Amino acid sequence: MNISAAAQAAGLPVKTVRYYADIGLVEAPSRSDAGYRTYDEASVRKLAFIRRSREFGFSIDECRELLSLYQDQDRTSAEVKRIASKRLSEIEEKQRELQSLRDELAHLVTSCHGDHRPDCPIIDYLG
Repeated sequence: MNISAAAQAAGLPVKTVRYYADIGLVEAPSRSDAGYRTYDEASVRKLAFIRRSREFGFSIDECRELLSLYQDQDRTSAEVKRIASKRLSEIEEKQRELQSLRDELAHLVTSCHGDHRPDCPIIDYLG
């Protein structure tokens, strides 16, 4: 299938599919006689795998490692779990940071009268 069909099947923009091939995240596809990139079902599955990995926030290097494990029938689940556990810890830390920011901003919003006066604890805090 052509790049457009492969991108659609994988749920990715064409530009992203080209980028992944250009950086070697997926193998550069073969080309038709007319010079168009052609993708098979295995390539589409790999592209979808990468899309889902990126949705979880895995970096390109982590995606490369996960894809390598995906293709390795001799892998151990411990290797996969290690990568996923690291990402989970990063997400949990980010959640804590966002909760702290949310609580602080909620306090500032509650403290602001929001009336016609210029006094504003939000501006005071940011200043």
